[in-house]
Amino acid sequence: MTKGEGGKVWDVAVIGGGPAGMMAAARAAERGAKVILLEKNAGLGKKLLITGGGRCNVTNAEFDNRALLAKFKEAGSPRSGGTGEYLFSAFAQWSVRETLDFFHGRNMLTKVEPEQRVFPVSDKAESVWQVLVDYLAQGKVAVCTGAEVTGFKVEAKKIVAVRLKDKTEIKARSFILATGGKSHPETGSTGEGLGWLAALGHTVVEPSASLVPLKVGDAWVKRLQGVSLQNIKISLYQNGVKQASQLARKKGKILFTHFGVSGPTILNLSQEVSELLKYGEVTLALDLLPSLDQPAPDRELQKLFHEHGKKKFKNVLSEIIPPAIAPIIAELSAINLETDGSNITRDERLRLVKLVKSLPIHITGLLGEDKAIVTSGGVKLDEVNFKTMCSRLYPNLYLIGDVLNINRPSGGYSLQLCWTTGYVAGNNVGVTGK
Repeated sequence: MTKGEGGKVWDVAVIGGGPAGMMAAARAAERGAKVILLEKNAGLGKKLLITGGGRCNVTNAEFDNRALLAKFKEAGSPRSGGTGEYLFSAFAQWSVRETLDFFHGRNMLTKVEPEQRVFPVSDKAESVWQVLVDYLAQGKVAVCTGAEVTGFKVEAKKIVAVRLKDKTEIKARSFILATGGKSHPETGSTGEGLGWLAALGHTVVEPSASLVPLKVGDAWVKRLQGVSLQNIKISLYQNGVKQASQLARKKGKILFTHFGVSGPTILNLSQEVSELLKYGEVTLALDLLPSLDQPAPDRELQKLFHEHGKKKFKNVLSEIIPPAIAPIIAELSAINLETDGSNITRDERLRLVKLVKSLPIHITGLLGEDKAIVTSGGVKLDEVNFKTMCSRLYPNLYLIGDVLNINRPSGGYSLQLCWTTGYVAGNNVGVTGK
């Protein structure tokens, strides 16, 4: 905090220096507002720098807003419901095309990977971070790091200041809250902003882990730590009954870890798994050959064992399934690993087919909020005007990013929500002068 900044009245004070807050502050400043950005960490964008494994999944290359927002509905849960309908007015102002134009226009080129995930060509989150830092500098935003906000000061149903831990008050005509949810608390996302909003009278749904890896009870999974499989189809079962999950019918990537499974497909299933675990045993079934319907897998195995009849069974499987998991399948099949391919019986072959097409993984739970990519929960959406991102309870308060009760899948949607709500707030917050 520089001398004098605690005494002046700013046009806009933004609380939270993550992607949404940085976008909002810079856009408001670009429009002529005198803006101060308050961040409790020692630097901006701490969580942004670790997203996507440090590569930063900037957005999802879906340019049809209705199709894009349908993904938000699809990710809805009994807690929050479908949220896409709330977002149309905001995304009509700033969506994927505008986001890409913004970064491309600032010399940060991007590339599209499977599932339409957009990453910087550099494969470095720092590239995204630098664009935003430069944008803030261009607008002469006063960036105050190490500034820990403890709450709002309200007079006559209007916010007049925020209080800092050191008792300083930052006065402004308008405020933008971008403090995030509770995922990765080590980055500063500890959810305190939601407590402030509840104290103001806003309805807040308590956050819970949303996109989060799953813990499993199968010992063999840990032996595959670090292995990822592409284009795997996952089916979801509860108490032995297959669930009619839209998400589980899609192919995707799965990553094996020391605690269980992760990866985009798993993360997108995690909230559904969380609900099902309340009522019984949950099992995932992996289809390692999703392009082959019955009886094609059996024919492929017959052909394989015929062509490699003199090879040991344990060495043949990698010809048809991913080599990394072939030894596991061989062991689980209960077939003698030294058996020649030509000596595999029909019953043994059918056991193999069942494993290859429906490899069970037994889920024991989810990791906590500290490991979640995002958390669900936040301010009730009816209490926000999405044309401006303004609170319907306080005319000079704007709510953006993860403080909103918006659920979404993995794949660039979380950051797009930040870019959109941040821009819309910054574009609509009051400007009193230059």
